[in-house]
Amino acid sequence: MTTVTTQAPAGSGAMPRQIAYIIGNEGCERFSFYGMRNILTAFLTTSLLLYLPEDMRAGEAKHIFHNFMIGVYFFPLLGGWLADRLWGKYNTIIIFSALYCVGHACLALFENNLNGFYAGLALIAIGSGGIKPCVSSFCGDQFDESNKHLAKIVFDSFYWIINFGSLFASLLMPIFLKSYGPSVAFGIPGALMFIALVIFWLGRKHYVILPPAPKDPHSFWQVVKSAILTPANGRRGGWLFAASVALAAWCSFNLELGLVAGFCLAFVLVMAGASLAARWQLEAVRTLHPEEAIEGVRSVLRILIIFSLVTPFWSLFDQKASTWVIQAGFMNKPEWFAPSQMQALNPALVMLLIPFNNLVLYPALRRVGLEPTALRRMTAGIVFSALAWIVVGMMQLQIDGGNALSIAWQILPYALLTMGEVLVSATGLEFAYSQAPLSMKGTLMSFWGLSTTVGNLWVLLINAGVASAAMKSTVAASGLSLEAFLMFFFAGIALLAAGLFGLYARRYREVSHYRAA
Repeated sequence: MTTVTTQAPAGSGAMPRQIAYIIGNEGCERFSFYGMRNILTAFLTTSLLLYLPEDMRAGEAKHIFHNFMIGVYFFPLLGGWLADRLWGKYNTIIIFSALYCVGHACLALFENNLNGFYAGLALIAIGSGGIKPCVSSFCGDQFDESNKHLAKIVFDSFYWIINFGSLFASLLMPIFLKSYGPSVAFGIPGALMFIALVIFWLGRKHYVILPPAPKDPHSFWQVVKSAILTPANGRRGGWLFAASVALAAWCSFNLELGLVAGFCLAFVLVMAGASLAARWQLEAVRTLHPEEAIEGVRSVLRILIIFSLVTPFWSLFDQKASTWVIQAGFMNKPEWFAPSQMQALNPALVMLLIPFNNLVLYPALRRVGLEPTALRRMTAGIVFSALAWIVVGMMQLQIDGGNALSIAWQILPYALLTMGEVLVSATGLEFAYSQAPLSMKGTLMSFWGLSTTVGNLWVLLINAGVASAAMKSTVAASGLSLEAFLMFFFAGIALLAAGLFGLYARRYREVSHYRAA
């Protein structure tokens, strides 16, 4: 498969015309994804899982949902690698988008068939995950040093259109599910994904299409491999890596997380061990690789620390589509209103907060001498997510005490969590692209996606942990319900992560890795 490089007009003031195709594709694809995702928990608990006892359905639905999300954000590793090494970003997006469409078709056709429905979820996870790192980095490829200031605007617009699609999906899909059934409710997102594919294909003559990076003996992975295997220092890097593999194997066989979550946990542990071993041994391979390659690996490993500290945010954020939906089911609301429709608040607030932050909040902070750097924004965002879960926990205490609460009370935690999302996620997209060396754009963007996988792993690990007899007694001694205990526990983890993130951010030196004009 060949990749052709075309030229698009670049300049300091004009927005590249091909951006419209990418933004249009992203809007339709995100409607497709969120339209399916936001009704998934409701469909599972009210239809597909009816064979289970009623008290087990909510827990199983959360387990399926977070396993699915783990896959969605794990497969960017595959998509990023294929794009960077074999197919290029354009071809990778086209191929995985086709798989994505087939997955949606399976959901619409197999509404009463467990295996068929799960196969559809698997294909969507592969398809969505495969294109996720490529679309955002492909968008960044359309800019160079002469107009990189426009990239910041586009990445915010990119995030705005994601939430534009998510808003209407969150409002409409629960209505279609209730009124027309799952075949229609899952079929409409499938149609939107097909439209997204067509829009992206129509822009093919206008894109800047960079070829895959040639095989490089001094690539990131080659340097990491050398650092792990070097005999220097008593092979301590190799021993550390071997220990991480052994730990990963033990976790896979002894933690009952399911196939997908178990495999992803093992992979994350091996990746963490490889990163630590390489960081420990980099100085020992300076005779094998040039200085530029060594420093490139060092910079990527620094970024991975940033990404790892963001993972608690994602464990909180993604539960709004599972834990918060289940909580909303116990709150007072109009008969016509579905609990999952509350999720429409999130994209609606994003669309308001992005321009508010850029036009009002950030200029105001600069006027008082406080520069809202990317890392400062992300630190604040993790704090906002923790505050949201403290509020949700307090609401759960009222519900557990038998007090009737209006679903309108969820507006406050949604507002806090959405501010956290804008500060973390929208900022993180541009930060990840700008910090990535040119040969690692797709792969590093996939690592950004992997932080969401780890966030969902935290959810499964913590839920599995509280199922033990010792933890059940601890929760009982606290006087809290399991749901309230977990809400405050997750908030505490996020506050701890925010503190560590802020400390590390003070030492991090930002760089710029856009292609030359």
